Amino acid sequence: MLRPEVMVPVRMRRVAILAPRPALRETLVRVAESGCMEIDPVDGGVRGPAASRLQRLRAEPAEAVLSAGPPDLDALERAGRADLLAGEAQLEERLSGVVRHGGVGALAGWCPAAEVPATAERLAGAGAALVPLKGPRGVDPPTLLRSTGAVRRSFTPLVRTYGTVPYADLDPTLPAGIVYVVMFGVMFGDAGHGALLLLAGLLLRAGRPRRAAPLHGLWPFVAGAGLTSTLAGLAYGEFFGPTGVLPVLWLNPLNEPIRLLAAAVALGAALLALAYGAGIVNRWREGGPSNALYAASGIAGGALYLGLVVSVGAGLLGHAGYAFTGAAVAATGLVLAGTGMYLATAGGPGGAAQTGIQLFDVVVRIGSNLVSFARLAAFGLTHAALGEVVWRGTTALAGAGVAALLGAVVVFALGNALAFALEALVAGVQALRLEFYELFSRVFEAQGRPFRPWQVPVQRTEVPS
Repeated sequence: MLRPEVMVPVRMRRVAILAPRPALRETLVRVAESGCMEIDPVDGGVRGPAASRLQRLRAEPAEAVLSAGPPDLDALERAGRADLLAGEAQLEERLSGVVRHGGVGALAGWCPAAEVPATAERLAGAGAALVPLKGPRGVDPPTLLRSTGAVRRSFTPLVRTYGTVPYADLDPTLPAGIVYVVMFGVMFGDAGHGALLLLAGLLLRAGRPRRAAPLHGLWPFVAGAGLTSTLAGLAYGEFFGPTGVLPVLWLNPLNEPIRLLAAAVALGAALLALAYGAGIVNRWREGGPSNALYAASGIAGGALYLGLVVSVGAGLLGHAGYAFTGAAVAATGLVLAGTGMYLATAGGPGGAAQTGIQLFDVVVRIGSNLVSFARLAAFGLTHAALGEVVWRGTTALAGAGVAALLGAVVVFALGNALAFALEALVAGVQALRLEFYELFSRVFEAQGRPFRPWQVPVQRTEVPS
């Protein structure tokens, strides 16, 4: 069971560094070495002696490095130590933002709340103090998503590609990753192809091949996509196409396309409902109950969506009572959303017209987004159709005599390789599109600011001085 704290970004704390002027450099060196604090940037930036010398060198260091003690900048320039000069340039930039009062200097920034005690103890060794502050009004803390566990780390790029999660919002990393691999599996449903993808994920976990070492962290993502594809293939009875190796446990996509289409839209309806649920929580956390009530991605939009789905579904099934109930819920959501939209305008006839257009757009988007999930069935059918073509070609050659048997093997191997590559690409792109446009657009309304801690390795060996 997930603990509540893992469903939100890391809690941040506003802090100030207070240090005697002689201890400012050592204090900042310790901050850079710990790498767990973001210091407020300085407007305009100040070019110090180290930055000027680095510019004269015209060298780009592979990585900035700080020396533990004050170095001789002229000696570093003569030695061509661009790495140490770059570290000193960053240190100068932070020092330029120090607020000085008497013999004490102060800097402000953000630090993960869990790291504050350890950071305070580290800075105390330099004679400095880390003081917790109240967060500035109207300013959101930077966002740091949790990176514990291989599965969460492998899913994190999916969320970061869309944008930075606002600090007040839920962290959707795990649910978003699970939803993605499920949608991918529905479109890439073949037990043989899925097994190959699962094997690729396990090879990445083992560090093979070595050229793919940078992708090692994605192995749970790849293995998860392979597992869902294998399960979907078992349901469809597909194993490198309709080879007959596996029985059909649920439906054959080519024989029952309408049933598959209905299942895909039903899955999309459930996912949209979950997205509205997350959106309601986020709107509440961002602006309180009134914001959650009137937002098109909050309670108002959720009621409109639920009412429309119930009304249309009940109408198709011939349940008039449920249809009227759904229509009433949808009308309530429409009124709430319209109220919120109108209050955000300048009022008058112009505001009413703008509200009407926005409400029409909301209703159209609900219908189009729901229908958009039909692509889960469409691309599942495409995958099955490609497998059917390859298998028919293979069996036709295999029945043409011994001489054509080799050709049948080639057709089977090359056909499946082409289907695997093409459908993996298409399913990956389409699952990403559904995730971003249909789901994330309801979960998020704004962008956050990523947490960027200042981290520079420290060289404690002797440097030119």
